[in-house]
Amino acid sequence: MKALHLEMSTVLQAVEVAGVIAFACSGFIEARQKKMDAVGVFTVAFITAFGGGTLRDLLLDRRPLFWVEHQQYPILIFVMALIAIPFSRHLQHAVAEKAINYADALGLGLFSVTGASLAADAQMPMFVCVMMGVITGIFGGVLRDIICNEIPLVFKRGQLYATCSFAGCWTYLLMEKMQASESAALLAGIAVCFSLRALALRFHWRLPG
Repeated sequence: MKALHLEMSTVLQAVEVAGVIAFACSGFIEARQKKMDAVGVFTVAFITAFGGGTLRDLLLDRRPLFWVEHQQYPILIFVMALIAIPFSRHLQHAVAEKAINYADALGLGLFSVTGASLAADAQMPMFVCVMMGVITGIFGGVLRDIICNEIPLVFKRGQLYATCSFAGCWTYLLMEKMQASESAALLAGIAVCFSLRALALRFHWRLPG
């Protein structure tokens, strides 16, 4: 049982790190598009990467906050900011917008399922777990867009965004109920969320008016 718990923790941490990197990349690109300096780039990336997880930890009363417990996360963002600044300034606007959208879609999937998983671990009801996953997935991007003076993606009329997170979280929880392994359930939830978001971007899928 102890070995199983350690394996689950390792898988969750790996997904969390990937989510931090994905959201940070979207923050780097958005900040550079707004012609921010190094401090602005790091700040936007930091808030994007850690905003959703911080709100999740506060709502679940988890202490210390995940990025405080793992100080290597903010250090990683700091190093990435230094490396990203020279490269991101050469991105064309169309390429940068696409990169932001797909990095954000990946971060959405990664953070959504970790939020749902941690809520389930805290013995929350299933619907609460799903909503915790959605909040975790969308909040960092909302903060990024507000700081960069953009309408947050989740609030743009008709665009599939939170719906993708919602579907991914339900996929994860239902696979858990069917006794799938933690890794398989996490990957399935991430894949559903990311794929729906990517398809929505590609084919302009929208919610009914």
